[in-house]
Amino acid sequence: MTKPAAIVTRLAFVASDRPEAEEARERLAARYGDVGQAQAQVIVALGGDGFMLETLHRHIQAGPPIYGMNRGSVGFLMNDYSEDGLLERINAAERAIIHPLRMRAQTESGEVHEALAINEVSLLRQTRQTAKLRISIDGKVRLGELFCDGALVATPAGSTAYNLSAHGPIIPLDARVLALTPISAFRPRRWRGALLPHTAKVTFEILEADKRPVSAVADNFEVRRVIRVDLAEDREISLAMLFDAGRSLEERVLAEQFSA
Repeated sequence: MTKPAAIVTRLAFVASDRPEAEEARERLAARYGDVGQAQAQVIVALGGDGFMLETLHRHIQAGPPIYGMNRGSVGFLMNDYSEDGLLERINAAERAIIHPLRMRAQTESGEVHEALAINEVSLLRQTRQTAKLRISIDGKVRLGELFCDGALVATPAGSTAYNLSAHGPIIPLDARVLALTPISAFRPRRWRGALLPHTAKVTFEILEADKRPVSAVADNFEVRRVIRVDLAEDREISLAMLFDAGRSLEERVLAEQFSA
């Protein structure tokens, strides 16, 4: 974690389509000014975690840091909402740098789709039939057959989202590992997943794909009837998020491990 070097004075405000988020954007823009995203030193995102992910994806190639304020529901990736002292909060904020996963998914028809995932890449069964997956790490088969509802690979930033709901581990941001987590594993029933080095190249092969169709989802981008999915962390892309001092993303991830 590092603090922004330059004094921040130029903000751009974006909001989800929730009425409370739109109303907050109008009030904050009138109070602090809105220079537009091209000239902004920081983008202030108003909404929930889903909107934060949307905002990060829109600026995934290049853009200023994102400072979120919760005008949604969960808000794990957001700061508390307050209209007072916003510039002071942003200038004292701590910066979290995250790297997305790059997914390459091949379909039965031979099409190849690529997408980036900030939280996780999930493989999910499409019908009543369980999925049947073969999992390889860096070209070596590690699990020849996994019968399951699906499986996912999560980044540290995404480890408290779907991964946690699937009973995967919470990962500190600086741990340099990825979580490989099964979703309702049927066989081998006792397999609980694995922690992988962040440099790992993960390959999922879908077995009996015609009988057991599977979709691949990178955050909110879905590819249906896949036969093979390759993914790895893309270290060439760095996304910056800002959190209030003392309430950093690292602190939230640590605290989540002790929550009831």
